[in-house]
Amino acid sequence: KDEQIVAEIMRRRFFPALITHKTWEGFHFAGHEIRITEDTDCYGAVVWPSALVLCYFLETNSKQYNLVDKNVIEIGAGTGLVSIVASLLGALVTATDLPELLGNLQHNVLQNTKMKSKHQPCIRELSWGIDLEKNFPRSSCHFDYIMAADVVYYHPFLDELLLTFDHLCKNDTVILWAMKYRLEQENQFVERFQTLFDIEIVSSFPSLNIALYKAMRKGRMKA
Repeated sequence: KDEQIVAEIMRRRFFPALITHKTWEGFHFAGHEIRITEDTDCYGAVVWPSALVLCYFLETNSKQYNLVDKNVIEIGAGTGLVSIVASLLGALVTATDLPELLGNLQHNVLQNTKMKSKHQPCIRELSWGIDLEKNFPRSSCHFDYIMAADVVYYHPFLDELLLTFDHLCKNDTVILWAMKYRLEQENQFVERFQTLFDIEIVSSFPSLNIALYKAMRKGRMKA
């Protein structure tokens, strides 16, 4: 079953028939053809399999996780694929990433959601752990969902990532987070994450070494 679903997910991806001056990939999600411009010189501007897993989950579980008119923030949005799919499914989306990635992110989001989405997504800078209260004040920012795809990998900012999850998450916020396991560091981060959040695996793809988690603040998952 794992291999069958993975094959279905990967069939959602297509490539240009002709070589163009810009590198792009195409995807079929939420009833739309989505074209994503990439920058292969930057890890944050490439579509990784975890993003496809999360997009497929959002589309195929749209009744249980109804995004219409819900406030959604994606951290580490990269190329914007997850944010685009969430927007096409009706969410009010805030797509965030580092300042150097915002140009390509905005291009992709605008190209794929303008005149197609109920709510036009917002693109904002978010450097994990920096100026969180200033830029996303707890008193006025409320997100129904936090989404993340492949944000945990070998880098020195895992403390800041956990701080960012903690700051953005209210008692009723649901985190949907797709993660590819690569190194022991990923396991250690999940253990630390569980000190603040209850977590459950909602999908698992051993052939991709990817797990999709749902998480909420401690004590809120069954509330």
